[in-house]
Amino acid sequence: MPPTPSQKAGTSTSRNFFVHPSSYVDEPFDIGAGTKIWHFCHVMPNVRIGENCILGQNVNVASDVVVGNNVKIQNNVSLYTGVILEDDVFCGPSCVFTNVINPRSQIKRHHLYERTLVRRGATIGANATIVCGATIGRYAFIGAGAVVRGDVPDYALMLGVPAVRKGWMSRHGHRLTQRNAEGQLVCPESGWRYHELKDNVLRCLDWDEERPL
Repeated sequence: MPPTPSQKAGTSTSRNFFVHPSSYVDEPFDIGAGTKIWHFCHVMPNVRIGENCILGQNVNVASDVVVGNNVKIQNNVSLYTGVILEDDVFCGPSCVFTNVINPRSQIKRHHLYERTLVRRGATIGANATIVCGATIGRYAFIGAGAVVRGDVPDYALMLGVPAVRKGWMSRHGHRLTQRNAEGQLVCPESGWRYHELKDNVLRCLDWDEERPL
């Protein structure tokens, strides 16, 4: 049975976002200008997606998910109820989110969905898994295939199963290994300085964490 016009997005010429004809966007929705939703996606009701986002092929966005501005979601990613992505987040191909810590097919736990917050500018690598209830810090970098089981500090480089911090990443996506004469870590691309305040706390000295690039 072919979809009705309300089911099949991309048929309205008045919308200022793009939806490929093979995808579905269920009403009501709030989708920002310039966003592109590509092949075989499904956006369920009551989703909020910001401006200038990209949803690659076969992305599923469940009800009540919130996606900020300039978020890039690569192929084969499902965002389940409880997931919040702040501005400038990158979700690599086939990365995984969950929303129940102890799922069973025979037991309904819809009232136990946990929140997962991915903060501004964080990167989640291909095939990484984010176990629900975690907060991924600003500009953190989750390596491909890692399994995150708890909160992640800002700028942390997380690798392995289970994921552990293996270093720091700059806002421009470089591993921070070089230090200047004052002992501050320096990004090789931007030259911005980063200071370790204490264990698991890093701050950029040249650009506020809440300020976009």
